[in-house]
Amino acid sequence: MFTQDEELLSQLISSDPQRILLKRRAIAKTITLFESTLKDHRKRADHLLQKMLPLVGKSLRIGISGVPGVGKSTLIESFGLYLIEKGFKVAVLAIDPSSTISGGSILGDKTRMEKLTVNEHAFIRPSPSSGNLGGVAEKTREAIVVLEAAGFDVIIIETVGVGQSEIAVSKMTDIFVLLQLPNAGDDLQAIKKGVMEVADLVVINKSDIDLNAATRALAQIKSSLRIFGYQGNPHHQLHHQDVWHPEVMCLSALDENQIGSFWEVILRFQKLQTSNGGFQRRRSHQSLAWLDDQINQGLKELFKNHPEVKERYLRYQSEVQAGVVDPSVAARNLLDIFKHE
Repeated sequence: MFTQDEELLSQLISSDPQRILLKRRAIAKTITLFESTLKDHRKRADHLLQKMLPLVGKSLRIGISGVPGVGKSTLIESFGLYLIEKGFKVAVLAIDPSSTISGGSILGDKTRMEKLTVNEHAFIRPSPSSGNLGGVAEKTREAIVVLEAAGFDVIIIETVGVGQSEIAVSKMTDIFVLLQLPNAGDDLQAIKKGVMEVADLVVINKSDIDLNAATRALAQIKSSLRIFGYQGNPHHQLHHQDVWHPEVMCLSALDENQIGSFWEVILRFQKLQTSNGGFQRRRSHQSLAWLDDQINQGLKELFKNHPEVKERYLRYQSEVQAGVVDPSVAARNLLDIFKHE
């Protein structure tokens, strides 16, 4: 059953420049296989994941988030092209909001990164978030594994940037970058406390539009980060040199020199996190979180597909809607059915 997948893996990890088109197709096919919910495809995907395990862990995973219109796609394209000029291979997982009608991606980030899309040293995969509150597609972690196995040096995960659960991306990346608009400092409501607390780097994008507003935003966000740091991380108060303190910078995605400065900050972060062991600890915690998420998802599927639970659930739906049965009571009864199979 796995013979075809061995060939697929061979194409995916190939370093032969003459087989670049075949490699790109293999990457797309593998990610599509991982996204499938068919039982046979899931077995094949698990087999491939085990085969890929020794090949992963060498890339730098960068999460980029921000509200719609903040310029995520423009920054990612400029940054990606900059990295390619430096000799790196770059992959982008652009997680779009899902259409409530078709279920497909709405924003179409791939069409907004035209230069990066056609570059042979880049790979862009737009995926619908499918209603996930964190703005992260369900199979994003597995897609990262595929891209690492394929030899990409830098993997960028661009998230939806809407809702309060955007911190999901910080649980699968090495550095989390939050983009803000220049006027963010004038409106504290624009700063999401939950997201700011997990940001490793805050970038005030489009600073060339209004430098004064960007400067005010810089001061405001720095002050906010200090407050969050004092509340949640005692090391910030002590100014430990071996602990990364979230930084804030202004940036214009259209200025290559500023893109270079952005990369230098990321490299400083990577160097410090590698030396203090934070890099490996973060990856280890992410692996455990992935384990828990997969178990939770599996239990959810088993519960939903349980014959008696399915039957009773339909009845409880109407009774809960009619106000005859309390939702908590109905939930506990359904769980009891599941537990006492």
